[in-house]
Amino acid sequence: MAEVHPFRGLRYNTAKVGELSNVIAPPYDVISPEFQDALYAKHPNNIIRLILNKILPDDSEANNRYIRAAEFFRKWKQDGVLVPEATPAIYVYHQEFEVNGKKYVRKGFMARLRVSPFGEGVVFPHEQTIAGPKADRLMLFSVTKANLSQVFGLFPDAQNEVNQLLDAAIAGAPSVEATDHLDVVHRMWPVTDEKTCTQLAGLMGPKPIFIADGHHRYETACNYAAQQRDAGRDANHPSQFVMMMFIAMDDDGLIVLPTHRLFRQVPDLTAEELTEKLGNYFECRDGGTGAEMAREVWEEIEVTEDQGLIGLYTRKDRHWTLAQLTDAGRAKFAEVAPEHGEEWRELGVAILHRFICGEIFGREPSKESTKYVHLVDEVVAEIPSDEFPMAALVMPATVHDIHDISLAGERMPAKSTYFYPKLLTGLVINPLE
Repeated sequence: MAEVHPFRGLRYNTAKVGELSNVIAPPYDVISPEFQDALYAKHPNNIIRLILNKILPDDSEANNRYIRAAEFFRKWKQDGVLVPEATPAIYVYHQEFEVNGKKYVRKGFMARLRVSPFGEGVVFPHEQTIAGPKADRLMLFSVTKANLSQVFGLFPDAQNEVNQLLDAAIAGAPSVEATDHLDVVHRMWPVTDEKTCTQLAGLMGPKPIFIADGHHRYETACNYAAQQRDAGRDANHPSQFVMMMFIAMDDDGLIVLPTHRLFRQVPDLTAEELTEKLGNYFECRDGGTGAEMAREVWEEIEVTEDQGLIGLYTRKDRHWTLAQLTDAGRAKFAEVAPEHGEEWRELGVAILHRFICGEIFGREPSKESTKYVHLVDEVVAEIPSDEFPMAALVMPATVHDIHDISLAGERMPAKSTYFYPKLLTGLVINPLE
């Protein structure tokens, strides 16, 4: 059972900091060094000083980015920059944004979820994690004793019962509002009504929760909870919960954008050589010459909505190829990856990474050798640099894919999904003490 609770969040005191838009930030893992500098300069109380404090040349065990973050956090609470909610609340959170000229509103709520390790049938991952980010977040958890940002969770709700309950709860109530660097408008309403919170907990209890974003933070929360239990904390201590944003899988504003690839460490081929390598595993068609043809190639892929159709650009002759997985290719891929189910093998990113790059080219691409972008225009802009022997346009995994593959106990390749927009950090903080 998913155990969802309200909590007394810490929130910015706008009487102290002014506009909320000046102190918020996206999640730490999408912030470049340049953007980190810009956020530092934007406001002395920007949340960046907590979630991604700068590394300094003279850092030591006694004075480092984590110690500084903890000191800022302590001082901001002491000075009234961050203040606790008067009573426990759930936090209804809406995001208004635009994609390709169409406006959307994504609705959800933030609450505490009792942590449950993967495999217990409550929370399901869809991507692999690595040790480095988990160690980093665990250190930050340990020194601040707080969830500074939320995990992004999805849940099934075909009848829209949760949003109907919450829409009624916030009707006519004023919201807290912030606008981010991408002009996404974020609105939040604390809901303290006990009856609403109880009804919400009842609706959420039997639902499985799927991690959309924040796998490292969730696993870190599990590790931190275990450490605290070993230290004698009881089952209802705040450390046994994690702050999560919950969004229904059927929400009209739930958008998954593609993540296209530009590869450095792949063979430098012509379109003809590529077609020969792909053999009878793919049916290859001419996609045109020149970087700008990426737009037409992507339009065809989008229209078909076929995960098995991939657009490949070859630097050697500046040509695009549309490669369609064949039945022979599916049979071969089943031999190559028998440990994975058919649904996993139908993912475009799995076909690209494991089959094309791993099996046919002989080497799966590493994170370091791959540049990931989300817009076709970014692909068009990068190609003329001649830095990348190959570019790939690939469909994202869908919410349906996440549901089915996660329930099957599998995890997708990295960068299979990109949920847009990112959740804001700084709207509310979950104390773990």
